[in-house]
Amino acid sequence: MGERVGILVISYGSRAAAVIDALSRSEDYDARFYVADKQRNPFNVKHAEKHVVIPDLDVEKICDFVEANKNEIDFGFCCPEKPIIGGVRDVVENKTGVAMICPTKRYAIEGSKATQRHLLLECCAEANPRFKVFHQAEYSSVNDVKSAVWEFLDEIGNEVAVKPDKPAAGKGVGVWGDHFTSREQLFEHFLSIFDGGSDVLIEEKMEGEESSFQAFCDGKRIAVLPDTRDYKRAFDADLGQNTGGMGSYKDNRDWLPFMEKRDREEEERLVQKIFSKLRGNGSNEELRGMPFYVAFIHTGEGAKILEINSRPGDPEIQNVLPVLKNDFVDVCFRMIEGNLSRIECEAKATVVTYAVPMDYGGYRVRYSGDKRVDLSGVYALQEKYGDDLRIYPGSMELRADDGHTYALGSRTVCTVGVGKTIAEARRISLDGIRNIDGALWNREDIGAEHHIERSVRRMKRRTVSGLAG
Repeated sequence: MGERVGILVISYGSRAAAVIDALSRSEDYDARFYVADKQRNPFNVKHAEKHVVIPDLDVEKICDFVEANKNEIDFGFCCPEKPIIGGVRDVVENKTGVAMICPTKRYAIEGSKATQRHLLLECCAEANPRFKVFHQAEYSSVNDVKSAVWEFLDEIGNEVAVKPDKPAAGKGVGVWGDHFTSREQLFEHFLSIFDGGSDVLIEEKMEGEESSFQAFCDGKRIAVLPDTRDYKRAFDADLGQNTGGMGSYKDNRDWLPFMEKRDREEEERLVQKIFSKLRGNGSNEELRGMPFYVAFIHTGEGAKILEINSRPGDPEIQNVLPVLKNDFVDVCFRMIEGNLSRIECEAKATVVTYAVPMDYGGYRVRYSGDKRVDLSGVYALQEKYGDDLRIYPGSMELRADDGHTYALGSRTVCTVGVGKTIAEARRISLDGIRNIDGALWNREDIGAEHHIERSVRRMKRRTVSGLAG
């Protein structure tokens, strides 16, 4: 048994279960977990030394939990965005002295999409679309802001994306051709955001293949992780509304099947430029943790950036942590100490598939039936697959009154298949999903061969058109 280490994990969803799983596999450390959770996640309850439910993930309440256990906690790891934006690192470190692995409030970059766009203008404008920010304070009436919107559309055309400045868990974005097909419909979507209290961005619509880029940071340097591909749309064939992510895949190398090595190098070049801008001279430990989870889109004009987040991706981090070669506890200590080096992963593919409630993503308008979920069947499958199958409960609750687990409102549980190829990993992930007993549904085409081949064809066409241009 290794050296005992106490770790605070701030949890919301399957991402935190993947983090706890990775930390618990340390060979050099005996990891003990102190979990501040949105609900009684069954995975977290099972693995926690102490577990507290904080439904709103309030920063001060999290800090109180840390204060009560600070003599047992060596560091903290924050998974969801809300506490990071709320300044959880600033508060916890200042009040308790416990080091947190997440950026400070100042560098919670997902707090404002407008700030991101202006940052990119300064350091890598080539990755930015044309955009305009509509600030609430600048317009006195609906007609005023409508005139301004029309004027901007006259300038760049109707093919745009409309986004809230504030975070909306990936669900506030409207895109021409998907969510609206006329200016009136576009403005209706615009007003739904504007009237909700957020400034609004209108950006030119970018067509291309998406990839998710993630990197850990110690303040001096970033250590990059393999690329992943997220599936935001609810239904197969990328139909339906945007969700928090129905699944994702990773290839057995650092870039995706539709990418070339040079595409990956271009991503790294752009992220390094952003990092250099934020870091300044020397180092900036306020960036510690994962300052960059970047959504790229590869277009005929090169790589563009859709958005940047300062926390691990969900589901994307679940693709990476199960195949990490490094001891993850050691990686965390190195981030805190400022001596982070290269992070390596096994040359394996992974596929994440989410099972979600019946009324999630518009699959059913409502579902009033039993929401009990039994994971015993999928856990039994681990006898067959071993570490090649991981099960990470997310929006699930273990109820004290009957000892059973129930699906809540968001993504219930994900299975991660690990294999030599994407096809093998996908087969294992789907086998896991099919052995979950409960009123849940899932996409069947996460990492499917036909979907990947379509991406390869599209990428080739865009590369040719880009060269022709």
